[in-house]
Amino acid sequence: MKVFKFGGASIKSAEAIRNMCLIVKAHCNEKLVVVVSAMDKTTNQLERILEAKNNDYDYSDELNSLENYHANIARDLGENFQSESSIDDIFHELRGVLKEDFDSQAEAYDQIISFGELLSSRIIYTYLKTVVPNFSFVDIRTIIRTDSQFRDAQVNWDITTANSKSKLAEDLKSNSILTQGFIGADSRGNTTTLGREGSDFTGAILASILGAKSLTVWKDVPGILNADPKKLQDTIKFDDISYEEAAEMTYYGAKVIHPKTIKPLANKGIPLYVRPFLSPSEKGTCIHDVHVHKPHPSIIFKENQTLLSFRVDDFTFINEKNLTQILHAFTLSNIRINLMQNSALSFSVCIDTNPIKLEELNRHLGGSFSIFYNDKLLLITIQNYDEESIRLMSSEREILLEQRSRQNFQLVVR
Repeated sequence: MKVFKFGGASIKSAEAIRNMCLIVKAHCNEKLVVVVSAMDKTTNQLERILEAKNNDYDYSDELNSLENYHANIARDLGENFQSESSIDDIFHELRGVLKEDFDSQAEAYDQIISFGELLSSRIIYTYLKTVVPNFSFVDIRTIIRTDSQFRDAQVNWDITTANSKSKLAEDLKSNSILTQGFIGADSRGNTTTLGREGSDFTGAILASILGAKSLTVWKDVPGILNADPKKLQDTIKFDDISYEEAAEMTYYGAKVIHPKTIKPLANKGIPLYVRPFLSPSEKGTCIHDVHVHKPHPSIIFKENQTLLSFRVDDFTFINEKNLTQILHAFTLSNIRINLMQNSALSFSVCIDTNPIKLEELNRHLGGSFSIFYNDKLLLITIQNYDEESIRLMSSEREILLEQRSRQNFQLVVR
């Protein structure tokens, strides 16, 4: 059994869905679990609708546009596919949810944004079963149980494992399965999400629990490249990457794979393939337990960064007590640190820019430290750096902070 995950770009139109189903059909000689994301920019559009709701703006045009987009795809796939895939019913439900009041913005986010996956999965399943008949549909919310930390729900592995083995494993005896990525449900049945772009993680969860031969993520790139081709020319594709290298790439901001994806696969020794859906015969990149001698430098860009520096007001040295207080405040504010560095009198960190979280951090620490910051910055990480890659990234840039370790070189630049 193998797990396939298809992202939004691979299912953005009727033509793309037909191509996706041909890929699935080519592998139908063995059992598959197929995980799908929301179509193309649907998540972004739902986020705009939610923002309009929160600000009491009219979102009807945006919502109608989203409905027409999905309805047109369904009609392009077949005469009766709009009704068979229950698009009208799903949008009726979405309109009802948009009128509800929720306890928090995070809860509202999960209840509304999850409709992207609900729509795409129903449309794709309606068409897929005409191409590969032996497929079952499973609502992943009946399988993946999480806590109630909306927008970044944590998986209850014990219950999810039990659900997978009792429901999915039973279905797989006779059928392959199509389901959604990104979403789950808490103990009360409320829809939760696993974090932005979390469908990769869904695939890894299912592959790990079910003991899959592999997880394949089908992308609009030839594989994993050593840099974003939109930012650097002459990129190279890696044929093989170790779990460790891939985990570090995602940690530092590479967007090809969701950061949580690697761990459950590495723990079970399950290879992860990143392959191009437009050229499905190409090998792509394999992430597995491998040692690559002298790997090529990887350059990772993480935009929209803020550099914070903390000083004790009376010019006392930064010590372990200060650091404990600062780091605890970051935990309370749910802020992840992308880079940290301390000197005798200051402690500096680079974080994703988030004004709301920064305000909360200031409430925790403003009375104890002077806090200085620069925003609109870029964090550049060079894995397996050499002097040429450092020169290339440092040249003609205003460097605010740099840090070198045995394998990684990082720059915070304006």
